[in-house]
Amino acid sequence: VVCVPLALPASRTFSEVALYVRNLLTLQPYSVAKFCQPLVSGEVRDLLRDHTFDVVVCDFVNAAGVLPWDISCPKILFTHNVEAQIWWRHYQNARNPLWSAVSLREYNAMNRTELTYVKSADHVLTVSEADREYFSCFIDACKITVIPTGVDIHFFQPDPCQPEGNTLVFTGSMDWIPNEDAMLYFIKAIFPHIRQQVPDTCLWIVGRKPSARLKALAAQENGVRVTGRVDDIRPYVCDAAVYVVPLRIGGGTRIKIFEAMAMGKAVVSTAIGAEGLPVQQEENILLADQPKEFANKVVALLKDPRYRTSLGTAARKLVEQKHSWELVGADFERALAKVVGSTLGRPVECNVS
Repeated sequence: VVCVPLALPASRTFSEVALYVRNLLTLQPYSVAKFCQPLVSGEVRDLLRDHTFDVVVCDFVNAAGVLPWDISCPKILFTHNVEAQIWWRHYQNARNPLWSAVSLREYNAMNRTELTYVKSADHVLTVSEADREYFSCFIDACKITVIPTGVDIHFFQPDPCQPEGNTLVFTGSMDWIPNEDAMLYFIKAIFPHIRQQVPDTCLWIVGRKPSARLKALAAQENGVRVTGRVDDIRPYVCDAAVYVVPLRIGGGTRIKIFEAMAMGKAVVSTAIGAEGLPVQQEENILLADQPKEFANKVVALLKDPRYRTSLGTAARKLVEQKHSWELVGADFERALAKVVGSTLGRPVECNVS
């Protein structure tokens, strides 16, 4: 582990705006340029010069700018999302003209950057079949392996006690824009319909760095609680009757859903929220995209504890059987061995469905 502290400006401050404006003179997306600084690139080059590695894994495209892609060591790009797709969805959902322009600019810059590094990598890892299909339009599908989303099923365990009260919970880093957008949307468009049918419903928003805008909106609404950073999300998930994922923007897969499922929780999500996950509607999750439909599904679970338990039990079974870290880690190890073997001239099978 080589730590390289970066002096990044706080989110949504004048300093960040100034840094963003300077980045407009380049072709790089801001979300990549702010991390890929010369100091970091130098540390990476020194490390690669002084040590020999079997393979280099670049985790997220945001880090790709610091990697010297001309090195002989095999290089893997681990894409946890199609980042350009996320920015396109920001653009589609933007109501503020300035944010719309920013999102479109970031989409175009990210699309160029992302495809450049995808094509430069010796192999690409995705977290869903949908992402694999997307990238296979630009590179040979044999160069792509899907590593399913995994969860620590020993850390995230069901609690045998039924939660008391009509409590909903959402967890996630609130400085990630799709999470903030989801909660603003939920409070404004969905929560009123739920409270109309179940007046004592309470919503907990659990995650670091909630914005002033979110905290102000929550303060105006009865039954909404914002925690900020917590040491452990499990007590909050445990106490909730229903876990909600009203995401409208995103890509890749959402590990928050598998964490809730591993705890045996009934989950209500939008289609985008559960995108890329092998879940089954009304078998181990409930999906809804319209505000009233989403609210009605939440209310049905609040009013029927047996229904909640049945859905949560099926959800736990899914992650136990297919998405534990043990299983996913084995998939990742095989992918690394495949890439290293191919560079050493060993025969490597290409299995593409």
